[in-house]
Amino acid sequence: MRLTVIGTGYLGAVHAACMADIGHEVLGVDVDPGKIRALSEGRPPFYEPGLDDVLTGAIASGRLRFSTSLSEAAAFGEVHFVCVGTPQQADSDAADLRHVEAVIDGLAPHLTRPCLVVGKSTVPVGTTPRLAARLASGAPAGAHVEIAWNPEFLREGFAVADTLRPDRIVAGVTSAGADRMLREVYAPMLAADVPYISTDPATAELVKVAANSFLATKISFINAMAEVCDASGADVVTLADALGHDTRIGRRFLHAGLGFGGGCLPKDIRAFTARAGELGVGEAVRFLHEVDHINLRQRQRTVALARELSGGSLSGLRIAVLGATFKPDSDDVRDSPALAVAAAVHGEGAQVRVHDPEGIGNARSAQPQLRYEADVTTACEGADLVLHLTEWSAYREIDPVKLARVVRTPRLLDARNHLDAARWRSAGWQVRTPGRPALAVLPGPQRGTASGHSARECAAVPAAPAEGTVLSRSPK
Repeated sequence: MRLTVIGTGYLGAVHAACMADIGHEVLGVDVDPGKIRALSEGRPPFYEPGLDDVLTGAIASGRLRFSTSLSEAAAFGEVHFVCVGTPQQADSDAADLRHVEAVIDGLAPHLTRPCLVVGKSTVPVGTTPRLAARLASGAPAGAHVEIAWNPEFLREGFAVADTLRPDRIVAGVTSAGADRMLREVYAPMLAADVPYISTDPATAELVKVAANSFLATKISFINAMAEVCDASGADVVTLADALGHDTRIGRRFLHAGLGFGGGCLPKDIRAFTARAGELGVGEAVRFLHEVDHINLRQRQRTVALARELSGGSLSGLRIAVLGATFKPDSDDVRDSPALAVAAAVHGEGAQVRVHDPEGIGNARSAQPQLRYEADVTTACEGADLVLHLTEWSAYREIDPVKLARVVRTPRLLDARNHLDAARWRSAGWQVRTPGRPALAVLPGPQRGTASGHSARECAAVPAAPAEGTVLSRSPK
């Protein structure tokens, strides 16, 4: 089929490349000439594992190209995917739909033949009928232009796999013809027995925000339990293990730590509560306000734990921060808990050095007052405290014995409950993790100075790039 993907940010670039990879002819469209030029050259404007190969392969096959022209898109495609962002409004919790509306209004005058417009952006429930009316009034083809909603469920770091091998496909349609077209688009996935759920647009719109709300609730629940564990001396990891054996609950995402961030979960649950209020059912989702509050409180708790571990004050101390992105396998620092904590610690008078394998360029643009280092050893030289804030797998490869010779004081706050605490304690480190009893330091090697110790001696962590792509940040 001939598909267009309008909006080539994170969602659109991945969707365009993957649709071409499964055999469709695809035209990616964006208003940013620089982004289109980079994509045309096979260079994604963000870090996503596996995307480079899929993108370059699709371009080489001749099935994928890019443009800035909506008129070209209208002439080319029979199915048009709308993949632009829906950020949080600057003055409220509601979603800002200006980019989606701009695509509809810009595309409509060029639609002179029957086609299907498919929204993939996360939007408030009830959006599809309003956009359908705009399309019908603005398109020369009128009622022959249909609209459907097909929400995305991508996880940063796994977006290619989530697109090519999704755990479900949800299609919000109003006609059998639209349903047939979407089934044809996703025919390779359906042949692999991926569940396909055909429903009305309102239900499809709700699926994404409901899924994100449930996930956010589960994360905030275990973080709330971590606070109770800290107060009572219980162990949140053992608690989560015991809860996870209950098949009604499950262990996934019951992982106490610094909480969630990024460009989706925080703004999606806020937009959901705002829309529920508009529909007169705000009380039904009032608990999501507390979910959001618990999540944001983890950042304050982490700073408080760092202060406690440092004897009551962070002023004048040298703090090493491991991780700046909101999650591993991404360069995204939008609403990053890690970067928020690093900035807060700096605000209390600490000298902060930040390392991240992929996100230094974006982090520097968002928080330029911090110091950034390309390797772990340099970030940790002379540190009074090491904060582990993003659970990159490479940080588990750090040798705590060798790193103890680099820091001034071997103290670690593992805010993600990700590192092997026993291993670090046996190397002489004082280790603190949220929701877990503070244990005594085990005898370890004598610490020394940073002299003569390279990044490769202390850790098998890839050097971070000097610069990266600047991403917009969530308003909250």
